[in-house]
Amino acid sequence: MSIVRIGVVGAGQMGNGIAQVAAAAGYSVTVSDVSQAALDRGLSTVNGSLGRLVKKGTIDEATATALVGRIRWGTTADIHGDGDLVIEAATENVALKYKIFEELSNVVQEGAILATNTSSISVTAIAAHSNRPERVMGMHFMNPVPLMQLVELIRGMATTDETYDAVKTAAEKMGKTTTLSRDIPGFIANRILMPYINEAAQALYEGIGTREDIDTTMKLGTNVPMGPLTLADFIGLDTCLAIMEVLHGGLGDSKYRPSPLLRKYVEAGWLGRKSGRGFYTYAAK
Repeated sequence: MSIVRIGVVGAGQMGNGIAQVAAAAGYSVTVSDVSQAALDRGLSTVNGSLGRLVKKGTIDEATATALVGRIRWGTTADIHGDGDLVIEAATENVALKYKIFEELSNVVQEGAILATNTSSISVTAIAAHSNRPERVMGMHFMNPVPLMQLVELIRGMATTDETYDAVKTAAEKMGKTTTLSRDIPGFIANRILMPYINEAAQALYEGIGTREDIDTTMKLGTNVPMGPLTLADFIGLDTCLAIMEVLHGGLGDSKYRPSPLLRKYVEAGWLGRKSGRGFYTYAAK
């Protein structure tokens, strides 16, 4: 199964990053989103990322221009009609992902592979909302996509070996290292990471330490690049909460119950860097 054209559904933080690394690997790329404004923001992010690489001397202007030229943008799923691999990179919302896969099933070519960038939701359940569950995979990129090396692969119940091999090859061509996880809520990465972040929020809620002391303790005490509350703000508190709810609902264990503080922050619209306030406050861009 040869992959030449890659589609990306969603031009947000994850989607535009996937589009960039796919185009950098030489693939012809299509990106769709619901509005032209979202596409414009996605293109601006890609241009900004490439501009920084040019400034550092990592790539030259001609390479950056050619890369952008390999990406087409559109507001309907029809743009992915001739795609060989189409990757859904929408918000971590079950109903939305089901809807996207139902729509893609009607517009992509018969032999195309559909992948989801879900970070916690059942790939098997998502695949059941397509007309080709045997050609559906989980393809969990890490944020920020251009910088993070890992892609976590997840096979659904019906995923064939041919599909897995083709997706793994595509990820490696994009310069990524892959791991394989069972189709269990949270997979490997977020099964471990999100309870860690959630426990940090609970520690803050209980007054065990200040946000700075919690982050500094974990950063300097365990040699991680940033503390858990800073990391949560970077990921997005709404995303963290959504994943914890999937873990709690899917595994039924009280240890995965979202911290009340995390829930309250999301209710307040304090979502982290993207909203200007989360566990910390950020200056407007």
